[in-house]
Amino acid sequence: MDLYMMNCELLATCSALGYLEGDVYNKEPDCLESVKDLIRYLRYEDETRDVRQQLGAAQILQNDLLPLITQYPQDKLLFDAVVRLMVNLTQPALLCFGKVPRDPGSRHCFLQVVSYLQAYKEAFASAKVFGVLSEKLYELLQLDWEQRQEEDTLLVERILLLVRNVLHIPAGPEEEKSVDDDASTHDRVLWAVHVSGMDDLLKFLASSSAEQQWGLHVLEIISLMFRDQDPEQLAASGQARPAKEQAADVRDLEVLRQRELAERKSRAFQRGSRHSRFGGSYVVQGLKSIGDRDLVFHKGLHNLKEHSHDLGKEPRRVPKRRQPAREAEPRRRSALNVRLFLREFCGDFLESCYNPLMRLVKDQLLREKSQQHDETYYLWAVAFFMAFNRGRHFRPELVSETVSVRAFHFIEQNLTAYYEAMLLDKQEATSWARRMHLALKAYRELLTTVQEMDRSPDEAVRDSSKVIKNNIFYLMEFRELFLALFRKFEESRQPRSFLRDLVETTHLFLKMLEAFCRGRNNLVVQSKRVRRKKQPRAGRAAPPAQPCAPQELEELWPSLAEQLGACAQGAEPLPEDVVPFDAASETPVEEQRAEAMVRIQDSLLGRRAPAALTLLRSAREVWPEQDVFGSPQAALEEEIQLLRQILFAPLPRQAVPEVEEPGEEEEEEEEVEEELASVQVSEKEFNFLDYLKRFASTSVVKAYVLLLRGYRQNSAHTNHCVAKMLHRIACDLKMEALLFQLSVFCIFRRLLSDPSAAAYKELVTFAKYILGKFFALAATNKKVYVELLFWKSTATVREMTEGYGSLQEGEGSGVRRAPKWTPQEEEELRELYLKYKGVEGADVVGSILAHLRAPGRTRKQVVKQLVRLGLAESERDFPRERKGTRLVLWTEEQELELQRLFEEFQGADDILGNIMKHLTAKRARARVVEKLLSLGLVAERKELYKKRKRKPGLPGMSEDRSPWGAAGREDSAEEESDGEEEEEAWEEGGSGDRAVEGHREQGSENQVAPEQDVQGLARRLRQGGLAGSLLWLQNCLNRAAEDREEDGTAQPVPLVPLLEENEDAVENQGFQKLLRKVGVRAPANEQESFWRIPAKLSPEQLRRAAASIAQEEPEGEEGSLGGPDSGPEQRAQALQTLRLARRKRGAPAVPEEETPGPKQPPVSPKADLERDPPVQSQLGPKRSRVIHSDDDEDPESRAAVPARPDPSSAGEGTRPPRWRKRLRIEEEEEED
Repeated sequence: MDLYMMNCELLATCSALGYLEGDVYNKEPDCLESVKDLIRYLRYEDETRDVRQQLGAAQILQNDLLPLITQYPQDKLLFDAVVRLMVNLTQPALLCFGKVPRDPGSRHCFLQVVSYLQAYKEAFASAKVFGVLSEKLYELLQLDWEQRQEEDTLLVERILLLVRNVLHIPAGPEEEKSVDDDASTHDRVLWAVHVSGMDDLLKFLASSSAEQQWGLHVLEIISLMFRDQDPEQLAASGQARPAKEQAADVRDLEVLRQRELAERKSRAFQRGSRHSRFGGSYVVQGLKSIGDRDLVFHKGLHNLKEHSHDLGKEPRRVPKRRQPAREAEPRRRSALNVRLFLREFCGDFLESCYNPLMRLVKDQLLREKSQQHDETYYLWAVAFFMAFNRGRHFRPELVSETVSVRAFHFIEQNLTAYYEAMLLDKQEATSWARRMHLALKAYRELLTTVQEMDRSPDEAVRDSSKVIKNNIFYLMEFRELFLALFRKFEESRQPRSFLRDLVETTHLFLKMLEAFCRGRNNLVVQSKRVRRKKQPRAGRAAPPAQPCAPQELEELWPSLAEQLGACAQGAEPLPEDVVPFDAASETPVEEQRAEAMVRIQDSLLGRRAPAALTLLRSAREVWPEQDVFGSPQAALEEEIQLLRQILFAPLPRQAVPEVEEPGEEEEEEEEVEEELASVQVSEKEFNFLDYLKRFASTSVVKAYVLLLRGYRQNSAHTNHCVAKMLHRIACDLKMEALLFQLSVFCIFRRLLSDPSAAAYKELVTFAKYILGKFFALAATNKKVYVELLFWKSTATVREMTEGYGSLQEGEGSGVRRAPKWTPQEEEELRELYLKYKGVEGADVVGSILAHLRAPGRTRKQVVKQLVRLGLAESERDFPRERKGTRLVLWTEEQELELQRLFEEFQGADDILGNIMKHLTAKRARARVVEKLLSLGLVAERKELYKKRKRKPGLPGMSEDRSPWGAAGREDSAEEESDGEEEEEAWEEGGSGDRAVEGHREQGSENQVAPEQDVQGLARRLRQGGLAGSLLWLQNCLNRAAEDREEDGTAQPVPLVPLLEENEDAVENQGFQKLLRKVGVRAPANEQESFWRIPAKLSPEQLRRAAASIAQEEPEGEEGSLGGPDSGPEQRAQALQTLRLARRKRGAPAVPEEETPGPKQPPVSPKADLERDPPVQSQLGPKRSRVIHSDDDEDPESRAAVPARPDPSSAGEGTRPPRWRKRLRIEEEEEED
């Protein structure tokens, strides 16, 4: 940046700092204020970081700030301000910009800031600067906690952040070209840290129990100090090289020498005796050129092997998203004196700091006292220092904090979390892959340390290793980890180094597991299995809405009647395993009633009359209300008549969308599995070969072949790990055909023709073995040459070796193959197609599926077979009817019908409901409302809302003298709408009620029977001491009815028992039976804890249920709730009338805000006064408070309305404050 373009105010501020004369810096009087101004300017810089760039171009840090702290360290305020400014200037560029910019302009600014940071790092490579910082930090650490001020703590943190920022600055482009053992800028900074004594202060902060708050800062600084170091090489610094390393170097040099000799030999053969112009031309037989003729080669024969059709072609550009991930920067070896200092630092750190610091950092990570991604420093420290401990002198007590099952679990959790985040966060997948690589290194180092513990001469160390291995091999998470990582490996996101470490870690894990299983005959491990609920495909047995014609049903009924007669005589037994509902289903029990009716009809259509009769009786016990499935005292003749009505009833069925099959060539059926919350944990005997078979998959083999492709760049150990795994698959599992792939054979060809093939004896031997197996199989199976083009599964491998078609049904890759069509089935299919082809408006394929004798056929299979038989031209002749796509446009006749229905029901209470019932073409409510608005029949949606009926008042009371007054009528006239329209009511339920509508009329005399059952059951519970709980249930039902009338909407209301007495009652089987009889729904799944009042129950039904629970009164008593001739509606009306009369007498107007406890509606004034006190009053003093659900209500308006209105004010035109939901919580006062 040009200095002449610098901002004038910024330039004036920098000039006011001071000036340098020789080696002495003279500060100006306004130096401190100028530093504060620079901090202020940095706070308000733009997105290009212009202030930061101008200060970097002016070299303010090198020329002004560093001289200020070195020559004026006594000025505390100035020193603090300068350190604060330098922390801001040296922060990473990635932190300034948020991420690496993509546009060229912003990216240029980013690179400019990085270049200034590299210049800052060069200036900090001074022992004088770090000496001043070390002295100041030492002085601050000498202060006790009671003497240390807040400014001192902030200065300690800023000095540590400044050191962190300087070490974090990346190396420049020129330094990356330097060779090993050359001192780089980072090495000179580390040497300055060592000379100044800063490293000793870092070790003190790491080991001191009084300075635990700086643990993560210290660990981050240490990780930046050792970022270019290899722990094993660092541990061997300054010592004689072991014979193993020398042998590896000799082997590498021998490989290079053999390659050089081979190249010399090939060049010698290429030299001809004559000039190249007389090389001649040759015709290569069997190798076609661009046309149909043989290739003409115009070069010497020695160049024929290098010929390729790709010569001269432009290489195909690979998209950026598919390019291989970039490898990390190669490590360079630091200068010897720096490595010796770092080696000594690591030894001291392990002996005095490692265990307490790692314990502290892990505690902060678990308690979430750290920042995001701080666990990466912990993972790096585990991998680095444990590897250094192995390379130096292995002492397990120095790393005991991280050698435990808890450490394995912590790293496995983070590795799994990074793995899942990489799959979900596509934008930051590369960053998550780097973190996952770091966790994998730590996991590998833990396994290596445990393996080293096995070789320890100390028996206690070996026993500890056995305990750790027993735990990690027992848990399934540790065994399944590597399979998941191989399965989701992507070369575009994860570098080749990650795959290399994954292969080596897997090799180590399998080696340890195999050795652990070798001396044990019966090894038991943990196995977790997720409970799944399997839902069969809809195309298997989904009959249409009208399965059979009436004539066919008439022909079917005599045979069913004979079966029912045989059941009556006892000649045919009734099944006992018929369940009318699924208790584990998420669908409520009441909503399964219609499904039970459909199941009865399906049993009759399937000629299973005994099962239908048993299902009818079981459903009657579950749903005895309103005699939907017949009365409890029904005789067998009545049950047979009811079954006949169900058979002939047009029950609507919900169409389940059929899932498309994955391929057209493979006719396979898959079951859609729905995962539940519960996980079953069990134990099983472990078999190593069975576990090894999990690695015999295409995804794992692809990853190993990808690593094998670079066998020249791999180390000898990496090639051994690859060869060992492929050998396990080919030899131990006898699946060598899994490697019969063309890309694998290309690698084998390159390997066998390599001049230095002698250095890869293991790979060469394995390649020859696989090729021999391939040609042996090709002698018997000629199709194996075609199989070379594809990756194969284990099922394909078995078919290749044992013969095609050798797999039985149910074998293979976990799916069932579709059975073949027999000639009889084809003839039946042809007859059914010709029978239903001419039926207008019918689903031909659906009708065929309903009458096809062979079970298990899907819609897709039937359509394909029809096309094969020539009965249809293509699959498009049978389009699948999809929900919501049948009716799109309104015809003129439909619009006229809608106008006629609107005019007919315009004065009704529920205009829209009546229109939906009588509309010929069924549509969604939202579409009907939109059409009514577009036709101009209504001005707004509120005109279509259902009008609510007013509550019945006292006898003789006019509308204006109701207890709520005019305000209540205005409130009830307004309804809120959430804007979401419901779907058609005819699609969702109620089928069971309409199916037996005629039977209800027949048994209308027995409608009182369910209420009498409820009264008898309530009487028995009251005699058993549950009177208080019955009163609580009655109040809940009445309250729910009132809320639904006031709000106009219905939601499921949970019954929350706040008292221990009510909790015990809800667990009582008799009380639960009563709850089911009154319509209360049990918890649908494990996530629900309370019984719920369903939303489908109307206020009248709730009051009727509450009245049936109420205690019976003697007949003829004045004010009783009804005599013997009074029905449920009269009892509910009398109950509401008495409640309103009590309010008018002076009781509180809001029943929920009365004295806590169960409350029974008074049957008469005298009975109300003489009634026994509630049971809950015996439990001691209570505090009562009301919790309102409307938290968004205006607090001033809430405060203006009293919570408990005056009883005398409950007159005309007044109404207490209205809340939608109220919940009373009763708390027992603690006795002193």
